[in-house]
Amino acid sequence: MDGNGRWARARHLPRTAGHKRGVEATRGVIRGCARRGIEALTLFAFSSENWRRPREEVSTLMDLFLVALRREISALHENGVRLRFIGDRSAFSARLREQIEQAEALTAENTGLKLQIAANYGGQWDILQAARALAQRVAEGALSVDDIDEACFEQALSTHDLPQPDLFIRTGGEQRISNFLLWQIAYAELWFTPVLWPDFDDTHLQAALEDFAGRQRRFGLTGEQAEQQHA
Repeated sequence: MDGNGRWARARHLPRTAGHKRGVEATRGVIRGCARRGIEALTLFAFSSENWRRPREEVSTLMDLFLVALRREISALHENGVRLRFIGDRSAFSARLREQIEQAEALTAENTGLKLQIAANYGGQWDILQAARALAQRVAEGALSVDDIDEACFEQALSTHDLPQPDLFIRTGGEQRISNFLLWQIAYAELWFTPVLWPDFDDTHLQAALEDFAGRQRRFGLTGEQAEQQHA
C-alpha cells in the first residue's frame, strides 16, 4: 500500500494526513474483497525497514494502528473476517501487542475473509525465522534434515495456513517487491499501478482482478499444456 506520503505532499498536507486517508482506502479494499468472496488478503502496512523513517512519522503510524484496531475490529468481527498480524511484534509497545492479541482472539473462529496485516514484516525476516525454527527442531532431534522440503518449509512461514497468493498489487507507481512475501509470491501475478494508495478504490481493485482473470497461469508449463489442464 504505497503512496500515502506523496498523496499528502501533493496536497501540501503532513505525511500523517496521507496515512489517515490510507486507512479509509484500506477499509474499502477489505470490504471489496469480502464482498467478492476472496479467500485471503494480506496488506503490507509497515515493513521492517520502515523504522528508518522520521521518528514522528513512525510514532504516528503506531498510534494509527492502535486507533484503527479499536475502531474497526467490531465491524470486521460482525462481517466474519478473521484478522491476524504477521511480522515481528517484539518492537511494538505492550499496549499495541495487547490490542493485536485481543483482536486476533476475537476473530479467530470467523470463517469469512482471512485478513493478514503485515506489520514490522519483511520477506527476508520471514524466511530467516522459518529457517531458525526448523534448525531448532533439527537440533532437538524432532526433525530430520532430510524431512525439510518445500511443504515443510512453508509450514514454518508466518502464512503457513493460507493458500499461496494469486495476485500481488502494488500502488504508487513503484515496480518492485520491496521485501514482501518473497517466498510466497514465487508464482503470483504482479500488477502495478501509478494510483497512490489513498486514491485506490473499488474501481481499481476490479481493474486488477479483471486483468488477473485474463492472464494465463502456466507455473512452468508451456501455454499448450496449461490450456489442456483447464480444458
